[in-house]
Amino acid sequence: MAAREDQATDAQLLRQLIDGQLPDGRGRYGPFGGCYAPETLMPALRRLASASSDILDQASFQARLSTELADWVGRPTPLTPARGLGASWGAEVWLKREDLAHTGAHMINNALGQALLAQEMGARRVVAETGAGQHGVATAAACARVGIPCSVYMGEIDIERQSPNVDRMRRLGAEVIAVTGGDRTLRAAIDEAFRDWVSDPEGTYYLLGSAVGPHPYPFLVQRLQAVIGNEARAQLLHRSGALADAVFACVGGGSNAIGLFHPLLGDEQTLLFGIEAGGEGAGLGQHSATLAHGKPGVLHGSYSMLLQDVNGQVQETHSVSAGLDYPGVGPEHALLASIGRVHYDTATDEEALDALAECCLLEGILPALETAHAFAGARRWAASNPGKRILIGLSGRGDKDMPTLTKVRPGGQHATA
Repeated sequence: MAAREDQATDAQLLRQLIDGQLPDGRGRYGPFGGCYAPETLMPALRRLASASSDILDQASFQARLSTELADWVGRPTPLTPARGLGASWGAEVWLKREDLAHTGAHMINNALGQALLAQEMGARRVVAETGAGQHGVATAAACARVGIPCSVYMGEIDIERQSPNVDRMRRLGAEVIAVTGGDRTLRAAIDEAFRDWVSDPEGTYYLLGSAVGPHPYPFLVQRLQAVIGNEARAQLLHRSGALADAVFACVGGGSNAIGLFHPLLGDEQTLLFGIEAGGEGAGLGQHSATLAHGKPGVLHGSYSMLLQDVNGQVQETHSVSAGLDYPGVGPEHALLASIGRVHYDTATDEEALDALAECCLLEGILPALETAHAFAGARRWAASNPGKRILIGLSGRGDKDMPTLTKVRPGGQHATA
């Protein structure tokens, strides 16, 4: 009886999510989410929550956003048949090409929407965090387009391994601030961006890049990224005549994945797979697989799943991909994992590097290292599910990863592709 009641509760939560009833008035996705923030930020967060519903729903704002997405970002992005990978895997493979959006990744969808929102709210400046640099580049470009100064916090380790994007941000007019404390990666960059925001919550807008943080950020980011899944669904029906059997996306904080998954939640026949960074092993500090190995807790203003030790201390993480190197995950992903609507798995550094090499050789596409984890997960699933239709969210291009690739795989070496 208890099992049936749990299943009914899961079904109800999924229906509420599909129907737009989650997050609730407290910013909760079932037990996850919420707004755990310093009192000095609460007025700013309440204003943002109000703007997220009021301004975003205005016809004039939606018209401006749609025009900019089409004319400046280049939407809709293509849906590309991956015939080489399909032949190799024994599957029908399609790629949703966010790498072809302006600035080279899905991050621009959210950055543009929030930059326009910041302008509508009268912000004098924007602050942001970045890991792989793609959100930083997108924010710098969007702020240049809108005409608002911006500062981007980036961990010292990420600055070293993502140097091309650092230069791009500066050329686009952003101030790039190196974070030398903490773990010197994305987690520390978010910490510093929050500290900056606390110092001037009235005049500064914090343009958070992932589907994490205090309410309303997870909802706001999901809504601005849902263009990915809405487009992909319509394109696949038009091109293939049917929906995908399985959809794969990489998951760090989860913005790209939630943008692809959310519009597909009601398609019961479509399996959804989020692939986390399995890194070098299963021990704490060896990976960034929050949903695979984490426990509930609060980080950056939200109650979700975290990588933490037995004493509740948030742990440092590892991934060959800077964009997945984060010890938390968005609350909507935590809910989707708990109710079983999305299946979350991992891909190791080596599996991701092999998948990246295979995509380069068979498709002539250099995906981002983040995306390569999704390719690795899709390849593994296809091996035991032949003949299926697979959709992969190609979240960004891999130009930014050349310093890392040159270091870990000189000459384009690959082990199994």
